[in-house]
Amino acid sequence: MALASPLESIESAVIWLLVVFSVATWGLALLKGVQFGRLKAQDRKFHTQFWAASSLDSAAELAETQPGAAARVAQAGYAAIQVGDAPHAADLSQAINHQDRLERALRQQIVRERRSLETGLAVVASIGSTSPFIGLFGTVWGIMEALKGISAAGSASLETVAGPIGAALVATGVGIAVAVPAVLVYNYFLRRLKLTAADLDDFAHDFYSLAQKHSFRVLLHPALTKASAGSPQKVKEAS
Repeated sequence: MALASPLESIESAVIWLLVVFSVATWGLALLKGVQFGRLKAQDRKFHTQFWAASSLDSAAELAETQPGAAARVAQAGYAAIQVGDAPHAADLSQAINHQDRLERALRQQIVRERRSLETGLAVVASIGSTSPFIGLFGTVWGIMEALKGISAAGSASLETVAGPIGAALVATGVGIAVAVPAVLVYNYFLRRLKLTAADLDDFAHDFYSLAQKHSFRVLLHPALTKASAGSPQKVKEAS
């Protein structure tokens, strides 16, 4: 049994690498679809319940119990304007006035949510941009193997040339077939990422306006309320 030449092995490796890229693309597309779909449902539910609340204070506990990006943005907003006698009230972050601290907290949380949603998109973008060149690389090596075979045969007839050259072009075709879906998947989820970030930005502006309406007064974060309620020292001070 004849062993495959190094050139043939390289061409086969290129094809298998492109197959792995294709599987990775569709796997990431499925995962990102589930992630964005779940996040959209969670945010829609949170928005409905949040705007049905009677006040910004009454919606605080809702933000603590609900999942989703919008709920986490709200949590960051509440934490930024929490009560002044909180355990960390003496640190430098509390020295910033509530207005600036709230704006910074909302902006930073939106950036965190964007980073989470961007996970995997760079891989898909890389696959879409490099697959055609990897396929072309496999074609070049395939043509080199074909030319080597033609030289050994000592004939340049159509039958001798067409078969090996046609087989070598398969790598380029596979590379393009892998790249096109990857580019489409990347553009689709990039658009969904921008829409989600825009929705979070709109919600952050609305939250900021509500806090401004309340004169950025110090609100008690729900977690701190429970901690204070269970602390004997706090109970003693309250009495």
